[in-house]
Amino acid sequence: MSHTERSRLHLLASLALGAAAPALAWAAETENTEVKKDEAANQLVARADEIRFPRESFQTEITITNFSGEQEGETRKFRVLSRGNENTIVLTLEPASERGQALLMRGRDLWVFLPSVSQPVRLSLAQRLTGQVANGDLARANFAGDYNPSLVGTETVDGQAAQVLELTAVDRSVTYSKVKYWIREQDGRPMKAEFYALSGRLLKTCYYEDFKEMAGRMRPTRLIMEDALKKGEKSVLSYENMALRDLPERVFTREYLKRLE
Repeated sequence: MSHTERSRLHLLASLALGAAAPALAWAAETENTEVKKDEAANQLVARADEIRFPRESFQTEITITNFSGEQEGETRKFRVLSRGNENTIVLTLEPASERGQALLMRGRDLWVFLPSVSQPVRLSLAQRLTGQVANGDLARANFAGDYNPSLVGTETVDGQAAQVLELTAVDRSVTYSKVKYWIREQDGRPMKAEFYALSGRLLKTCYYEDFKEMAGRMRPTRLIMEDALKKGEKSVLSYENMALRDLPERVFTREYLKRLE
């Protein structure tokens, strides 16, 4: 190859690189923007998780009342012991006929213990506990750990600006396949959530209401879960007596459950 031909090839290569540079810079900038959006979404969800429940170990009582239209139906009461949103015990307090039943969650593994059955039974987080409430709604409330979030826009909810996120399940073991989540821009409070099945069907809508100080900060003390298919079917969850409590790892074992009241 002659010197002239080599020079021509170098010139063509330089021109090609020069033409590609803007595209490469745009791609890098786009990637950085997406990373920042993902980080912002993760921070929003983690902050909302901390508003809903303490990061530390805690105990609370939850009363669930089911409604069909305006007709009040079954009421159940539970005591929840939680450690770091990874280990949870849900004890049935009422009705009296079911007192002694307990759910034990470790990670995303869930078992039910029944007084009349010697061995625990494995359950799904998505399985219905009562009314519109799934096992995972009480046993695991870790959106930041269970879903990959992305910001999809902003909307106004009840006259207040909200950031809208789409949460995609990290795997099939979590409670819902997808969640659409509204978080108030002003203070990061959760406002509303829509829960979807793997098929994409809307299952129910949840509203976070009646914020009061519990366990050191303002938290939603009333959740309303409305069935998306059966109009008027809903469950109202009332949180009471939430307090921080030292709960060592040994509490969240099958053996220790026998000692809890």
